[in-house]
Amino acid sequence: MHKRLVNHCTINFSIIPDGPILIKSGKEGADPTNPDMEFVRTFHKGGWSIYLPGSSLKGAIRAHAERIVRTIGGETIPRDNNTNKIWANDPLNDKYSYLKNPQGKDLPPHEIYQKSSFTDQMFGNTAIASRVRIEDAHPVDVKQLHIEERNGVAIDRVFGSVAVGPFNYQVCTAGDFQTKIHLKNFTLAQLGLIGLVLRDLNDGWFGLGFAKSRGLGTVKIKYNSAIVQYPGCVINEENKQIQLLGSDNQWNWNYLLGVGEFLSEEEANKYGFQKPDKQDSPVRAESMDLGFGVQMKWQGNTEAGAKDLFMRAVRSWGELLGCTTS
Repeated sequence: MHKRLVNHCTINFSIIPDGPILIKSGKEGADPTNPDMEFVRTFHKGGWSIYLPGSSLKGAIRAHAERIVRTIGGETIPRDNNTNKIWANDPLNDKYSYLKNPQGKDLPPHEIYQKSSFTDQMFGNTAIASRVRIEDAHPVDVKQLHIEERNGVAIDRVFGSVAVGPFNYQVCTAGDFQTKIHLKNFTLAQLGLIGLVLRDLNDGWFGLGFAKSRGLGTVKIKYNSAIVQYPGCVINEENKQIQLLGSDNQWNWNYLLGVGEFLSEEEANKYGFQKPDKQDSPVRAESMDLGFGVQMKWQGNTEAGAKDLFMRAVRSWGELLGCTTS
């Protein structure tokens, strides 16, 4: 199954500081005039600039996704063979013994996937690859960045005096950092969970980078566009259908499709994918470049833009949990 590519989603969005943020460099520079804690930098568009590493973004997004799943699901593998109950493990301490047979050998791929936690199925573990990829967030215009230097100290909790410091650090308080999230072979519930995480990030429920508990790290999210693609399909203009090549499967060209729709009943059950896995949409499918493949596009930060895509995906998330969403 994972050697095929049946659907792909690209979410293009901007991260805008809603206060000071700092993602620290892992090493100190040789220049003694620089702050003790510097922002990570890279060479981009002909010059050096600060940026938000994709690894840092993915870590924060995964951590909050796990928090959501543990809240409404569980944090241990279901012992009652209820494979539909969602759960999130602790990837830092999990030994993944449940992914091996009694002889200590790896289980077949479909059993590994089915027995992995909901978040591991999305972000990967020691046995399966991640289906989520996040690009580095680079500034759209370096001139719009506002970088300043602040001072701080560490307080001794017993005596109330200065324990460490003073020290200084860089923060960015203004700018527009653009990035993309890519999902491949995703279920609509997985896409819906990404939407909920980005919603919470925009609402300030969690932050990015250094000193989040001390007021740093809050940001706003601005959606630029979202594209869902089905590379193995074509448009049937006569019937207004999405046609899966090499199959009789067809869907209305206004349907948003999850991975379960492209699999047989047997294969979907084998991996534990939901079937049916589709939602109606106001966006009509169109042909991809070169006239091969199908795509659906959402533009802008309005209710009819990428937010509409997430709203429809969250419906499938609610259906997975056995509830309805509006």
